[in-house]
Amino acid sequence: MEEKEKPRLSRLTAIITQLQSKRLVTAKYLAEKHSVSIRTIYRDIRTLEKSGIPIVTEEGKGYSIMEGYHLPPVLFTEDEANALITVEQLVNKTKDQSFSENVSSAIEKIKSILRYSQKGNAELLSDRIYFGGNQNAEKSSNNLMQIQSALIHFQTLKMAYNSSANKQTTRIIEPFAVYSINGNFLLIAFCRLRNDFRAFRIDFIESLLTQNETFTPHNMTIQQYFEEYVKK
Repeated sequence: MEEKEKPRLSRLTAIITQLQSKRLVTAKYLAEKHSVSIRTIYRDIRTLEKSGIPIVTEEGKGYSIMEGYHLPPVLFTEDEANALITVEQLVNKTKDQSFSENVSSAIEKIKSILRYSQKGNAELLSDRIYFGGNQNAEKSSNNLMQIQSALIHFQTLKMAYNSSANKQTTRIIEPFAVYSINGNFLLIAFCRLRNDFRAFRIDFIESLLTQNETFTPHNMTIQQYFEEYVKK
């Protein structure tokens, strides 16, 4: 009996964490995540509701935790804490000041809830982990957080951009995705000047202004973008 209860308790705890970390979670997602049936997830949700967790069910969409309700933070395992330190060191290699400052601040808050013994280990790992390459650590952009905000709110951006040939253009763009190569962030956006998708080096952006105008979200995944545009 005891051996059967442990996996379920672990799953219930993980489901709470997943409900807190996403706006909406589907039963199908949870079932696939935990390798159980959707019927099992339905039972888990009912169990959590009976225990007092205020789960909101949106018919045909999924589950969420009632807005404003917060549970105490779940303790991190040692491996999870180590992964956070590694992420922090990777972020420090990026060239965007706004991004590295915000991630460092967020990880600092996460570190504050680590167990006492984990904090000492985290400090040791921070001193002993290093990523080579990209030796120029100077930050050369400060636009990533503004771009991310425009991306999730579907706001257009007015951008003054210097190409690799040092030719400056002013464009209205619809941000679609961001990815990183060797510490440099690239913005994928629909460019109204070229009437097509383009990839822009974020550190080549001279100025950026968020517009009041919103745009219709592009019906395409990042994978579809790479398949359609990068392979051309």
